Amino acid sequence: MVTMTMANAAARATNNLRSKLLTQAAAASYSSSAASSAMAAEVVIDAPVSDANKLDKCHFEIPEPLMMGPGPSNPYPRANDAMSKALLGHMHAPMFPLMDEIQTGLKYILQTENKATFGLSASGGAAMDAAVSNLLEPGEKAVVSVSGIWGERFTEKCLRHGAEVVQLRKEAGLTPSYEEIAKVLEEEKPAVLFLCHGESSSGTKQNLDGVGELCKKNGTLLVVDTVCTLVGEPFFTDAWGIDLVYSGAQKCIGCPPGLSPMTYSERAMEKVMSRKTKPDIFSFDVTEVGKQWGFNGDKRPYHHTPPINIMFAMREALQIVSEEGLQNSWNRHLNAHYQLWEGLDKLGLKPFVKDPADRLSTVNCIEIPEGLDAGRVIANAYDKFNLEISGGLGGTAGKVFRIGLMGYNCTPRNVESVITAFEDGLKEQKFL
Repeated sequence: MVTMTMANAAARATNNLRSKLLTQAAAASYSSSAASSAMAAEVVIDAPVSDANKLDKCHFEIPEPLMMGPGPSNPYPRANDAMSKALLGHMHAPMFPLMDEIQTGLKYILQTENKATFGLSASGGAAMDAAVSNLLEPGEKAVVSVSGIWGERFTEKCLRHGAEVVQLRKEAGLTPSYEEIAKVLEEEKPAVLFLCHGESSSGTKQNLDGVGELCKKNGTLLVVDTVCTLVGEPFFTDAWGIDLVYSGAQKCIGCPPGLSPMTYSERAMEKVMSRKTKPDIFSFDVTEVGKQWGFNGDKRPYHHTPPINIMFAMREALQIVSEEGLQNSWNRHLNAHYQLWEGLDKLGLKPFVKDPADRLSTVNCIEIPEGLDAGRVIANAYDKFNLEISGGLGGTAGKVFRIGLMGYNCTPRNVESVITAFEDGLKEQKFL
C-alpha cells in the first residue's frame, strides 16, 4: 500500500512538472528558419517556500562612526575602494603575482626575510589558533605571559590542543621583566613562549629586547601577538629573533578584517616539519597553506578560497604604508599618543598604565574616575559626536575607557575629536 502510494505520488509529480514546461523564442542571432523551430524548455520549480525570514528591504543602512576604540579602525578609503574591483578566481594567473606583492609588503612591515610570510585567511584571533596548532603538539609545554585577555585566550587554546601551560602572570597594567622571563624559561624549558606585544585589554606594551636570545638559549620558540601594534609600534621580527608573529589587518595596517599577517622563522618551520603528528587544523596548516602562497614547493596548488577582495584591500593598504614609510608611521602614532594624553590630563583623566615605558601608543587605557557613569560617556560620544569610545575588556571591564589611535584614524584632528567628546561627556555629568 505504501509502495503504491509513493508510486502514485511520483507519477503525479512527474505530470505536474511536465505541465509546467514553458518554451521561449531562440536568440535573435539565430536564423529566422531556426528561430521558428528552435524552442528552449524551461523547468519551473514549484515547491512551497516559507517567507518567514525573508528580508523585506531592498538595501540596508550601515552607519559610519569614527571608530576610535581598540579596533577595528576605519580603513583607508583607498583600501575600501580596492575591494570593489572585479573579482578574480583564486587560481587565476593574475592572483599569484598579487599574493607575491602582498608577501613582499608583509615582509616590509614585519621587518623580516622569512620565506614563510603570508596572509592567513582569517581574523587575528584565528591566527592565534594557527600558531598553537602548528607549533605545539599534545603534551608539549608552553609558557604564556598573562596580563590581560589575550594571554588568557592563548592559554585556553593551548589547553584545547592538549598542551601543558605554565602562566607567567602579572596584574593588568604591568608586564613581565626580562629577569622574570629568563627565570621561567630556565626553570620550565618550554617548547613555546607566548608574549603579547600590545595587550589591548589593558594598554600595555611588552619590551621584547633580548627575549629572542633567551628563547634560543633554552630551545624555546618565541611567539608574539602584534594585532594592535604592527605598523603602529616599532617591531623587528628578524633583529629581535622572533620565531612566529601574527597580526590583524583591521587596526594599524588600515585594512578591513579578514586577512591576518603571519611569519614563521626557519626555526619555527623546522619544528613544524619535524612534528610527530600533523597540525590538527588543516585550514591553518602552514605546510599546506604555504603551497598556495608559493613558499612550500614549486607548484601552487589549490588549498582554499581566500578572501580575494580583502586581498585587494590588503595590497592597497600595504602600498599606503610603504608610501608613508614605517618610521614615519611609528612617529605618527607616538605623537598622536602624546597629544591625546596632553589633552586628557587637562581634563583630569589618568592613565591606567602607570609606567610610561609600558604604555601602548596605539590602544590607550584611561582610568574611569570614581562616580562617573562610563556608559553615559560612551553613549554621549556616539550619539552626539558619532564617535566610538570603548570600555574595558576582561579584567579591565568597568575600570577603563579604551581609545585606539591606529592607521587611518591616527590623526591630530581625530585626537582632538576624542578629547572634545570626553570633555562634553564629563561636563554632562558635572565632572567639569
